[in-house]
Amino acid sequence: MAPPLQPLRRFRETSGPSRRSLLAGVAALGALGAAGCSRVPTAAATGGGDLLSRLRAAGVVRLGIAGEIPFGYIDRNGDLTGEAPELAKVIFKRLGVDRVQPVPTEFGSLIPGLNSQQFDVVAAGMYVNPERCEQVIFSDPDYQMLDSFIVRKGNPLGLRSYQDVVEKKAKFATGTGYAEIAYAVEAGYKEGDILIVPDQVAGLNAVEAGRADVFAGTALTTREVVKKSRKAEVTEPFKPIVGGEPHVDGGAFAFRPTETNLRDAFNTELRKLKKSGELLRILKPFGFTEDEMTDLTAKELCGG
Repeated sequence: MAPPLQPLRRFRETSGPSRRSLLAGVAALGALGAAGCSRVPTAAATGGGDLLSRLRAAGVVRLGIAGEIPFGYIDRNGDLTGEAPELAKVIFKRLGVDRVQPVPTEFGSLIPGLNSQQFDVVAAGMYVNPERCEQVIFSDPDYQMLDSFIVRKGNPLGLRSYQDVVEKKAKFATGTGYAEIAYAVEAGYKEGDILIVPDQVAGLNAVEAGRADVFAGTALTTREVVKKSRKAEVTEPFKPIVGGEPHVDGGAFAFRPTETNLRDAFNTELRKLKKSGELLRILKPFGFTEDEMTDLTAKELCGG
């Protein structure tokens, strides 16, 4: 997915509550169950880990989320929802864990937070890439995604790829820790010239205000965030070029490297949901379509 840049990616924000308000809402919910959910050492590195059995005993799993629509956020009613939490509720219920508890975290802190046991699983639609695979283990992706640009109405510079951005010397923006940073750099854009903004809403604002010619994000979240804009539009989805080849990203759940038993059990249930078509039913309310369904594996995206 990308050159080494910190734990990259995703997830983004669309129009609606601000990132700050979303995180504040998650924090409020998370506080409700925090007292009864103290950290315990993870299982020994051998044997695949015992986290699943401990989660079953506790009856709750802590989900690291980044407060980003549509991947994991608190809705206007104060409820935890989003593509990843709703899928987590279904799969962990099948695994014998009845309750999920959100733990709000900035996207770039999700992997460090997971490995320091601040929560049990990353449920933020995180892209799988080789750099992240050196730090965590992933389930197989539950969706695939192309990129897209937010540009001013009419796309006056004709920006439809990272190569276009470089050739036309456009002012380029993307989000903190996003994989799009690496894609632009691979196309030849100087990393120090990239405008880094907190999220998708800030990216839209930058384009509307003329501080950037283009903001890069996922096809799903860019098309959502521009819906109410009179000054900006979204380009057609496209595959970024990685290693000289068109690339498709996939988002998945992340687990600590010792917890292979939990990851494998999760994958078993995920495959059942894919086969039955129930996965699309779960994700569809968040803007996902048949085009975003995938048979990609974590092994493929990790480069193994």
